[in-house]
This record gives sequence, structure tokens and C-alpha cells, in this order.
Amino acid sequence: MKRTGLVWATAAALTVLGYTNMTPREQGTVIGAAIGAAAGAGIAAISGGNGWTGAAIGGVIGGTVGNIKGKNQ
Repeated sequence: MKRTGLVWATAAALTVLGYTNMTPREQGTVIGAAIGAAAGAGIAAISGGNGWTGAAIGGVIGGTVGNIKGKNQ
């Protein structure tokens, strides 16, 4: 259990470090994909569908919307 926590903490730290050197468009894409994946998985789970499929579809749609929004900033 402690090892899993260490892996998650390391992944979070690397994500934050990598995020600082991104352009607004790249940041919008990453944030949009993350939010879309979480929303897609949640909606799929609630509606009785496959969570992984919902996450994939939500991630693609969210990433696209985030990319467009970041481009306009």
C-alpha cells in the first residue's frame, strides 16, 4: 500500500513539473482531456456502460475542446 502511494505521489510531482513549461494551448489540451476522461468514465459508470470506453471518448472530446479554448487565449 505504501508503494502505491509513493507511485501516485511521484506521478503527481512529475505532472506538475511538466505542466509548467507548456503553452496555454497545451495546458488547455491536457486539462480538457483530464476533465473529459473523468466525466466520461463517471457518466459511463452511472449509465451502466464501460468506464474505460467512456474515459477514452471523454478524453478525446475534452482534449479537443481544451485545445481550441487554449488556442483562443
